[in-house]
Amino acid sequence: MIKPHKILWLLFFLPAMIWAEGDDSVWNSVLKNQYFAGKSIEESDAVIELEAPYRAEDPAIVPVKVSSKIAQTQGKYIKKIWLFVDKNPFPFVGEFEFFPESGKADLAMRVRVNTYSNIRAVAETNDGKLSMSKKFVKASGGCSAPIGADLDEAMKRLGKVKFRLDEGVKTGQPTQAQLMISHPNITGMQMDQMTRFVRKSHFIDQLKVTFNDKPVLNAKIDIAISADPNFRFYFVPDKPGELKAEFSDISCASPISRDVCNKGASYSQQYSVAP
Repeated sequence: MIKPHKILWLLFFLPAMIWAEGDDSVWNSVLKNQYFAGKSIEESDAVIELEAPYRAEDPAIVPVKVSSKIAQTQGKYIKKIWLFVDKNPFPFVGEFEFFPESGKADLAMRVRVNTYSNIRAVAETNDGKLSMSKKFVKASGGCSAPIGADLDEAMKRLGKVKFRLDEGVKTGQPTQAQLMISHPNITGMQMDQMTRFVRKSHFIDQLKVTFNDKPVLNAKIDIAISADPNFRFYFVPDKPGELKAEFSDISCASPISRDVCNKGASYSQQYSVAP
């Protein structure tokens, strides 16, 4: 038998616990209108499905994966996917554009989560329809996690890139590629452990991937992407050629505003593919 005082405890705290996991207030009051005003969005895993850990081991490198449920064809394909962490200081994670040449509109990366929050992915197909998949994640402090003591070394490696492909690349078949970029992706809310000062934001904001000059993935990204960004995506190698990544970074006066920003450097890297 449950004792009366424990029943009272449950009655008091259970609504708050349920509310925390089902809290769509930021989405409904701000984000939906800001990014999708006047548009209908179906909440379903029929087009895409979002995967994320319920409890993150490290809030600064939370793995997320978006899996597509439809093939990328000329007739029907996923055109864009947006990612948000509702309760991050700057909720926008990124806007990712796909093409029939992408093969699959699957995407994986690591993100920062600053407090218990829904992470949501919104997909737009080429007919303009929107659908959404979301997961609740328990994490805290990801956007303000201290910068490591090796920041100077990280800055020396700034912009260096590695590609990694699945084994057994086949002509005309979707192939998974991993793009690893050396960049601290500073949020503007992190303390430098050496100087004890909060560093100004400095993060990758634009990414473009092509194969033989055909678009594979375009992205607008922000401070929620973890340090040393790591993306997994697909492309279709129809013949031998060059997989190319081009990206740029930016610094902004405020971590939560993009009104005053200074463009940084641009980088590019090619990788030979021989299916």
